[in-house]
Amino acid sequence: MPLAPIDWFIIITYFAVALAVGLYFRKRAGSSLDEFFLSGRSLPWWLAGTSMIATSFAADTPLAVTGLVARHGVAGNWFWWSFALGGMVIVFVYARLWRRAGVMTDVELVELRYGGKPAAFLRGFRGIYIALLVNSIIVGWVTAAMIKVLKFTVFSGTEAASGASDWLIILVLFAIVGLYSTLSGLWGVVVTDFIQFGVAMVGSIVFAVYCVRHVGGLDAMRERLTTGYEGGDQILSFLPNFTAAEPWMPLNVFLIMLFVQWWASWYPGSEPGGGGSTVQRMASCRSERDSLLATLWFQLVHYCVRPWPWLLVALTALAVYPDLRQLDDPGVGYPMLIRDVAPAGLRGTMLVVFFAAFMSTLSTQINWAASYLVGDFYRRFVKPDADDRHLTRVSRLTTLFVMCVCMGSAWLMRGIAVDEAWKFLAALGAGTGAVFMLRWFWWRINAWSEISAMIASLVYFIVVSRYVESNEHRLAVVAALTIPTWLLVTFLTKPEKDATLDGFYEKIRPGGGGWKPVAARRPGVEVDQHLSWSILAALLATGVVYLTIPGVGMVLFGQYGRGLLALAGALGCAVATYQLVHRLGWEKMTQ
Repeated sequence: MPLAPIDWFIIITYFAVALAVGLYFRKRAGSSLDEFFLSGRSLPWWLAGTSMIATSFAADTPLAVTGLVARHGVAGNWFWWSFALGGMVIVFVYARLWRRAGVMTDVELVELRYGGKPAAFLRGFRGIYIALLVNSIIVGWVTAAMIKVLKFTVFSGTEAASGASDWLIILVLFAIVGLYSTLSGLWGVVVTDFIQFGVAMVGSIVFAVYCVRHVGGLDAMRERLTTGYEGGDQILSFLPNFTAAEPWMPLNVFLIMLFVQWWASWYPGSEPGGGGSTVQRMASCRSERDSLLATLWFQLVHYCVRPWPWLLVALTALAVYPDLRQLDDPGVGYPMLIRDVAPAGLRGTMLVVFFAAFMSTLSTQINWAASYLVGDFYRRFVKPDADDRHLTRVSRLTTLFVMCVCMGSAWLMRGIAVDEAWKFLAALGAGTGAVFMLRWFWWRINAWSEISAMIASLVYFIVVSRYVESNEHRLAVVAALTIPTWLLVTFLTKPEKDATLDGFYEKIRPGGGGWKPVAARRPGVEVDQHLSWSILAALLATGVVYLTIPGVGMVLFGQYGRGLLALAGALGCAVATYQLVHRLGWEKMTQ
C-alpha cells in the first residue's frame, strides 16, 4: 500500500525541522572544540538525559526487541534489562566522577589515570579502535534495520530489494544526518534528540494501541499466543520458565545475562562504569548534580517507560505472523505490522518515528566518533598546538570522514539480524568491563591492564568462536579467560608512578579502600565518604526497574492484584532511594 499524501507531508515536515535546528546552531557550534563536541559543558540535566534516551532508541531497537521476543518470549529482553544494575551504579557512583574528570571523551581519561608511553599508545589506539571499528559496527546494524523498515513499508513489493536501492537509501539517510550534525555539532544533536524522543515515544505508543486493537485486544492476543505455539505459555513470562520441557530460554543463558554480562562486557550505551556517548553527555552537563540527574533520568525512562510499547507490538507480530519464529531475522515483524496495520497518517508518523530514532543515533555516533579522532588522536599526536578555529574545521571534516566509513560498514552489514548483532558485540568486549570499573577504585591497575584486556578479549573471542556457537556462551567463556589474563599482567608489570596516581586521586577523590597507599601520601584530600550508601542507592533504584517492568505488564494483561503489588514495591524502592539520597544530601553526592 503506497504512502498517502498526509504521510509524505508528515515526513517532509520532520526533515525540515531537523535541518532547521542544524542551521540554527551552526555558528555556536563553530566557536570552539568544547562547543562542537560538548555544547560548552552547559547542558541542563533534562536535555542531556533526554539526548541519552533518544540515542539509545535507534531504528534497530524495536526490531531487536521483536527478534528477542520471537526467539525467547518477553524474557528474551533480559539481554538488555540485565544492564539496569550497571546503569544505576553509573548513576550513583560513576556519574559525578566522570564530571570531575573534565574530559571530552572517555578515552581521554586514560592519560589522566595512567602515564608514560603505554598510556599515550592506549589513548590513541583505543580512540581509533572505537571510532572506526566499534562505531562502524553499531552504525552498520542501525542502518541495516532502517533499510528493512523502508523496504517493508515504503518500497514493499517493488524493485527496492535490489542492492542498488540499498545503496541509494543509505546515501539519502546519511546525507540528511550528515548535514545537520556537521553544521551544528553536539548542540544540534541534543536539541534534535529532544524533539526526536517526543516524536518516537508518542508514535510508538499510538502504534502499539493500534496493533493490540488489530488482534482484538490483549485477552485475544494472549489466547492466540498461548495456543498458537508449542510452549506458548512461556511467551508472556517476565522470568523464563526453566521447568518447561523445552524452555524458550535456557537457565544458563539467563544466568549469564543477569550475573555476568552487565559488569564483564563492554557494550555501547551500557559500558560498565560508563563510557562512550553517555560520558560525552555527562561531560557536557553544567554540574556534577546535573550529570547525576541526567543519567538517572536516562536509566528510568530507558527501562521503565519504553519497553511495553515495543513489547506489545512484538507480541502482536507473533500473534499475526505464525511463521515469524522460523525466519532468520524475526525482527522484521515490526515493519511488517506498519505495512499491514497502520492506516494513512499513522504510517507516515511511524516512518518519522524510525527516521527520528535512526537520525538521533546516527548523529550521536558520528559526532562521538569524530570527537575521538580529533581529541584523542589529531590534537593529541598530530597538532597539539592547534587553535579552536582550526580544530573546529578539522572536526567538521572528520565528521564527514566518519560518515563515509560508516556508510561502507552499513553496506556490508545490511543483511544482519539486529538482535544477534547486539549479542555479537557484547561477546566481543567480554572481560574488559571489570577493568573499566575497577580503575577508578584500585590504585594497582595500570595502562597494561587495559591494553592486555583489549587484546586478550579480541584474541579469545576469535578462538572461542570456532568452538562455541552461542553468543551468550561465548561471552561467558571469553570473560572467564580475559579477566585472569589482565589481572596477571597487572601484577607482572609496574604500577603507575606516584605522581600520576597522586594527580588522579586529588582530582577525582574516589572513596573506598582501594587507594590506601596513595591516601597515606595525600592525607589532606577529602574523598567521597559514602561509597557503600551510593551502592545501596543503586540497588534500590534497580529494584524500581525490575518491579516496574513486570508490574506494568501484569496490569495490562488483567493481573491487577499482582501488578499493583509490584508497582507498589517499585514505588517503595523509589521512595527509599530518594530518602537515602536526600539524607546524604545532594551536595555530598555531587560535591
